[in-house]
Amino acid sequence: MRSGSGTAFPAVVLGGAGDDAAVRASGRAWSYRELERAIDEWNRRHHDLDCYDASELELTEALVAVCAAARRGIPVRVENPEARPERRGIPAEAFLLVATSGSTGRPRPLARTAASWYDSFPEFSARTGITAADRVLITGPLHATMHLFGALHALWAGACVTDEPGHATVVHAVPAVLRDVVRAAPRLRTAVIAGIAPDTGALAVAAHLTVMEYYGSAEVSLVAARRIEGAAGATAEPLRLFAGVRAEIRNRLLFVRTPYAVLGAPEWSDVGDLAELDDHGQLRVRGRGDCAINVGGTLVVAEDVEQTLAAVPGVRAVAVLGAPHAVFGAIVTAAVELDPDAELTAVRARARTMLSREATPRRWIPVPHLPRTAAGKVARGALRDLLV
Repeated sequence: MRSGSGTAFPAVVLGGAGDDAAVRASGRAWSYRELERAIDEWNRRHHDLDCYDASELELTEALVAVCAAARRGIPVRVENPEARPERRGIPAEAFLLVATSGSTGRPRPLARTAASWYDSFPEFSARTGITAADRVLITGPLHATMHLFGALHALWAGACVTDEPGHATVVHAVPAVLRDVVRAAPRLRTAVIAGIAPDTGALAVAAHLTVMEYYGSAEVSLVAARRIEGAAGATAEPLRLFAGVRAEIRNRLLFVRTPYAVLGAPEWSDVGDLAELDDHGQLRVRGRGDCAINVGGTLVVAEDVEQTLAAVPGVRAVAVLGAPHAVFGAIVTAAVELDPDAELTAVRARARTMLSREATPRRWIPVPHLPRTAAGKVARGALRDLLV
């Protein structure tokens, strides 16, 4: 089987064997022996196809289809069935046919080799501590690449993939869903978080968790990660690049050169985020470059404001955008989900004591729920449409 590097596809897709638990989903448990049989049977039934489609399958069957495609060395689609991207062709080296999350617009088609993920699995295991003894909770659909990556890594490690919080020892989640998951998963020891959250340190203490935050994107996969342990992230490490990944700051924006990029990516990919990188390779990501708001000549980073507002009592979730203004050029607008007993006037008053004048929202819009992608990220494109 082929990979982007021209070497054979990893021979061992499944790290477990025999009666070891492989998948526990929809009320049924599958051993690795049963999963192997299902993969072989899938390939027997679909031997005439040159591309599989797992997009509309439930968790276990989708993983069977993906692993079966890996065995045959053919591509497999894992796309959002409600928003499939248009494809003009499939590269010869492609294994996974996925898409961007669509958080800033329509999902874009992506194709990646097996090696672009599997080559990162050993270091990902070392950083997360995930082993064959773990039961790894997947908190969203597989067409969200963070969930697909987490599930395939778990099977590679010989762990058990599950959709049942009560059995999980590890969870893959975005910050927006982590708090609810923690309440429903008493056996958790590790949370693997896609994206930087303002309060994961506090969650780690409350649930006795080790939190591993990683930064990356569907296009470039893993870029950097850090571990958080202790009260309010007291022992949080800086973000450190993954092996083989190089980063540069150009006009305040982050560019990445990585062996984990999708097919067709440029040598240096513009990730689109404002960032800072010191001489020791420690990375600080400040937020989307297209979410920087120029308020009367002062640059306000939307994610910085969001992190501050998320810490205000009564705020369950928040998203910040810029809105045109005749005098200032732009003003800060905050869409907020509030707790049932929270008062917007009290939230606004507290925010004024925590933010600079330019960064303080001039427009506040309470919403029952922020629009989100399937991966749990705020769908900023949809939010802009709602606020127009």
